[in-house]
Formats: sequence, structure tokens, C-alpha cells
Amino acid sequence: MYNNINLFTQALGIKAPWKLDKVNFDKENGQLDIHISHKRGSKFPCPKCGHKCSIHDTRERTWRHLNFFQYKAYIHSKVPRIKCEEHGVLQVETPWSRPGSGFTMLFEAFIVELATVMTVNEISNLVSEHDTRLWRILKHYVDQARDKEEYSNTKAIGIDETSSKKGHNYITLFVDLDKSKIIYATEGKDSSTVDSFALNLKLHQGDPKNIKKICCDMSPAFKKGSRENFPKAEITFDKFHVMKIVNKAVDQVRRDEQIDNRELKKTRYIWLKNPENLTKKQKEKLSSLSEMNSKTIRAYNLKLSFQELWDIEDLTTASSFLQKWYSWAIRSQLEPMVEVARFVNRHWQGIIHYIKSHINNGILEGLNSIVQTIKRKARGFRNTDNFITAIYLQCGKLQFDLPKAFI
Repeated sequence: MYNNINLFTQALGIKAPWKLDKVNFDKENGQLDIHISHKRGSKFPCPKCGHKCSIHDTRERTWRHLNFFQYKAYIHSKVPRIKCEEHGVLQVETPWSRPGSGFTMLFEAFIVELATVMTVNEISNLVSEHDTRLWRILKHYVDQARDKEEYSNTKAIGIDETSSKKGHNYITLFVDLDKSKIIYATEGKDSSTVDSFALNLKLHQGDPKNIKKICCDMSPAFKKGSRENFPKAEITFDKFHVMKIVNKAVDQVRRDEQIDNRELKKTRYIWLKNPENLTKKQKEKLSSLSEMNSKTIRAYNLKLSFQELWDIEDLTTASSFLQKWYSWAIRSQLEPMVEVARFVNRHWQGIIHYIKSHINNGILEGLNSIVQTIKRKARGFRNTDNFITAIYLQCGKLQFDLPKAFI
């Protein structure tokens, strides 16, 4: 038959030279206090060299532990300091907590697990702890997990920026396109972010020369950073960003034309969609507008034609197709579409590379959507470091070394 001491000793996995002295339960204050000490005359290993040393003195410490049912639980212990001949006086490591933490490792593991499905504010309310203390836990385990990441086989990356808060505040995301995970996030969106990623790649056994494919938007900063840091990589401009520019031009033609043609008002989304994605009502409207032979219809047909490029598999055929499309667009006398033609001419190589690489930032756009959901649910973050930590938690596919029980 177990008494309280034996029960909690077994439950907590307390082993010599540690021993459980007493357990106090204060129902009125809703708190369970567990007191742990060590056997008299015990020797403890030096945290630096492992040599067994005698106790120099002790210091009282307290750690928050997992709740006992609905009640808060705390571990109290007079933690020994040993005197090592080589390293001097040092505090010994306890088997239930990591150095410097005010929580047990099991409590921290619980927080990390919750953070994959909840916001830190929600966790803070659930466990009645200040969110700043919880962020320290999460950052420790995220940093620890990222330190173990290995990128020697990373060959294809996607680069995109995302807003971190209102205004012009951005974070640049770097995604392993083969593994569909964010492997690096950093503040800013200039070429130095790519420099920073290249350095981080090396720190994780990655080689910039192994990067063969890069997918990004047409940002001069990303182009510059990619060419300088990844000399062996072919840059493919993300087709979704390219189509976004084409769609914007079509909409500008519509805006200009609707001044004299009221039939075009409130039809924006018809021109942004492909015909097969239109609702029945939108299809009827498009059919009616098509009879007008308007400038917007001509711009829309240019867009639909351009989209055929992405289905071409032969590079020579694709180049010939794009040349014909360029000639059509540049002579269209539709200024927004003429500008798109000039844009295509300036970014020709990056656009045509899609035929060989078949990579795009669809994966990254999906992760970016998750990132924005993280930001929206959290209603903002106190600082960028916290936001980046949350991104790694949700989108980094990290392997956490979380304890299952005390040692």
C-alpha cells in the first residue's frame, strides 16, 4: 500500500541521491507543494566535468510543475552547490528542470505541446502564467531544435516576404520546397536577408553550391541576394506573382474603360478568375460583355493566352510561344498590357525557367497563409522574435527533445 511519499516518489520518478521529504496540499489556496531534498553525505557530479564532488552549500529554489488536477503544483528543494577542484563552486543540475528555469521540464514540455495548437495568450490564461515567461520557454526549445537541424540535402528553396505588423514591417521566409517547411525566417526584406540565410545554411551543414533551384518574386533584393550567394542556382520567378502582375494590368484596363462603359462596373472579379471558375451569374455576365469587343475583353484574352505558357513542357516551344505573346501584347495599344509585355521582356529568363524547374511558391503561399493566421489569432506580437518563434513552431516541422518523465 502506497503512502503519499511513496506515491509521489514513483509518480515523479525521484531517484537517489534525491529524495522526497513531504507533500503539502492546501485546498483553500488551491496549491500542492512538493518538497525534495538529498541524502546526507551525497556527492554530486560537477556540471562541467562530471567529477563527483562534495556539497559546498545549498540554496532554496522553487519550480512550477504540472497541475495536480485543477490545482497548481510546485516543487521546492534546497539545491546543492558543489566545490569542484577544477571549476570552483557551481550549482548542481536537478533532474526535473533545466538550468536557470523556474519550471519543471515536464511543465515546459506541456507548454510546447500546447503552443502548436494554441496562442501564447490562450496558454497564459489557461495556466495562469505571464506570457513573457512562456515565450522564454518556447524560444529555448525552438532554438534547441533548430540547432539540431541539418540542411546538407537542401537543393530547392522558395523565398517570400510577409508582413509582421501594420505598416512597412516585414519578415522574409525561406522554405525548403522539397520538405515543405520553413527553415529560416528573419526580419526585413532586402538582399541582406538572403545573405543571412546563406550564413545560416552553412551553420547547419548546408552548402550554397548545392542550391540548384530558387523560386521568388521579382524583387530586385531577392534577385541580387540569390545571385551573389547561390552561384549554381537557377532563379525561377514564381508564376503566381507573375500572374498577379498580369491580373493587375487587366483590372487597370477595366478601370480605365469603365469611365465610359458603365457595364464594366462591379465586374472586377470576373476578370480575375478563369472561365471555368466563374459562377453561373458571372458566366452570363461575361458572355454579355464579350459581345461588346471591349478593351477589357482584349486584355482578358491576353491574360488567358499567357496562362497557357505554364502548361508547355518543351523549352523551345515555350520560348517561341512567349515571343509571340510578347509581340501581341506590345502591339495591343492597351498601355497596362504593354507594360506587362515590357515586364516579361525584362524578366524573361526567370519566367521561362519554370518550364525546366516546375517550381513555384504555392507551398510557400500556403505556409504564408498559416503565418498570417498565426498573427491574426495572436492579435499581434510584442516583438518580432516572438513572431518568428511562433512561425517555427507552426511551420518548421521541428523535432523537439521533450522529456516524458524525470531522469
